[in-house]
Amino acid sequence: MNTEKEKYVLDTSVIVDGRVTGLLAEEKIDGAKIIVPEAVVAELEAQASKGKETGYKGLNELERLRERCEKDRVELEFKGKRPARSELDLEDSGEINAMIRDLAEQEGATLVTSDKIQASVGESKGISVILDQPEEETATLSLNRLGLLEYFDDQTMSVHLRAGTVPKAKKGTPGSMNLQPTGEEEVSAEKLERFAEEIVEVADTHPSGFIEMDSGGASVVQLADLRIAIAKPPFSDAVEITATRPVKKTEIGDYSYSDLLEERLNESHRGVVVSGAPGMGKSTLVQALSEFLRTSGWIVKTMEKPRDLDVSPEISQYRDLDGEMANTAEVLLLTRPDYTIFDEMRQTADFEVFADLRMSGVGLVGVVHATKAIDSIQRLIGRVELGMIPQIVDTVVHVDGGDIKQVFDVELTVKTPSGMEQGDLARPVIEVRDFDSGNLTYEMYTFGEQVVVMGVEGSDEKPIWKLARRELEYYLGNEFNFKFDLEIKSDNRIAIYVADNHVPAVLGRGGEKIDALEDKLGLSIDVRSFQERASKDETLKIKETDEYLILNFNSSLREKEVEISVDGRRVFSGAVSKQGRIKLDRNSPQANKIKKAEKEGADIEVRSI
Repeated sequence: MNTEKEKYVLDTSVIVDGRVTGLLAEEKIDGAKIIVPEAVVAELEAQASKGKETGYKGLNELERLRERCEKDRVELEFKGKRPARSELDLEDSGEINAMIRDLAEQEGATLVTSDKIQASVGESKGISVILDQPEEETATLSLNRLGLLEYFDDQTMSVHLRAGTVPKAKKGTPGSMNLQPTGEEEVSAEKLERFAEEIVEVADTHPSGFIEMDSGGASVVQLADLRIAIAKPPFSDAVEITATRPVKKTEIGDYSYSDLLEERLNESHRGVVVSGAPGMGKSTLVQALSEFLRTSGWIVKTMEKPRDLDVSPEISQYRDLDGEMANTAEVLLLTRPDYTIFDEMRQTADFEVFADLRMSGVGLVGVVHATKAIDSIQRLIGRVELGMIPQIVDTVVHVDGGDIKQVFDVELTVKTPSGMEQGDLARPVIEVRDFDSGNLTYEMYTFGEQVVVMGVEGSDEKPIWKLARRELEYYLGNEFNFKFDLEIKSDNRIAIYVADNHVPAVLGRGGEKIDALEDKLGLSIDVRSFQERASKDETLKIKETDEYLILNFNSSLREKEVEISVDGRRVFSGAVSKQGRIKLDRNSPQANKIKKAEKEGADIEVRSI
């Protein structure tokens, strides 16, 4: 009677994902002899030495396996050849897996693995194989049981855990977050180590799990909509885990300037950069943009590292191929997308890839960390030729507080830069204009060997107005002994802004003083308070496109009925959209009245009704 125990040889994958102890608990290999190849031990040891979370996880699992075998009286043996240093350096080439298969063949044992490739090669060589992979339902259940999730609720955007400190969480929505403790007890390093093991184990088995990076004590894992960063010594001075997830799903219609973006993205392949500080809602916006593009009939793909955008299953998400986004771009061009979302661009190589794809005709939406919109354009300086920037990026969208706060148009022209008097100094100049006002905001040009990025203040004011302003400010300064501001509305109309209590002094009794000033200056003069000016500036901004006159209202008037009057006469009333806009046909009577009033500097008043 043959009493020899059945033998099982374990490979690295089935140890790292913790499936062996599960098989023992389920008595699927009860009474067997378990063999752990020395090649597996060496591989896990090498990974741990490099600070890889998979190495720590595997070594800890070996310890648990030994304890389980002792408890269940299962024979455990370490056998086989230990790989040389050169063989360990070639772990991705399959050398370690080959040594594991050879040992299984020599021992007449069954190879246990959760690696499909390992199982396929083993079976082709006639080796008995158990391919042990959890069912999707089980994997999803394991995600729900992650200890890390105890710190999350419906309002939690991110959880910040550091050994020896009280756990903290950011709660709220982009732009309105607050950091607060979650509990009173400090979290121990041992607990965080356990969390890290769970995270890696689930990432290995969950269908939506990816280990995006694992090196030198730093690991980045994507689990469904959770992005988790794990830091350990020597990379950090203590064990840390940071987990983030989106708490708000938006549509493009939820944002200011949504009609502008819809029009631009649909009319041609655009080069758009979305900028903003961390946590201000950039990723939430580009997710909404990707869904809009998809439903508009465009082929959309993403380039991400890590792949953490929450997009439709119809949108392919690519990461860096062999560590290089340039390789990803090569494959991307073969798939012929209409638009690509590039999240996020940080390194020089990222901007070079962005530029190359744009010049190839691909529509692109790039994401850049920047506290000011202009900073995102400046990132391209020195990385691509200056004159090519408007062809690469024609629109900059700046996000702050979860909404779009500013949109820039980027264009190339040939002119004398603002502030230079001599006509022979004309050169190619990149103009960055504010979309709302159409005002020139920045200029970029070369001066000698330097690239100049110059903020332009009031550059659209007529030269004759600049001269008139100086003369008027001098004259009125002699008339008034208090602070005032002057605004030139047209060639024959100005506005004077003063404090509320100084308005009577400017007008004079019965308006005598202001009438006398108008006669002396030959101008029509409006007298307004500082508060009235601020209110007006914030209430309405006007923009004209090829088809529409777009009236942009401040957020307090969204989804409200408003009445618009010119010089006290009602022009029309209507409902402001949830994006804060009213669109009029640019040739309609109402639009013509408003355009004429703006051109002549007449008072355009907005009243909620």
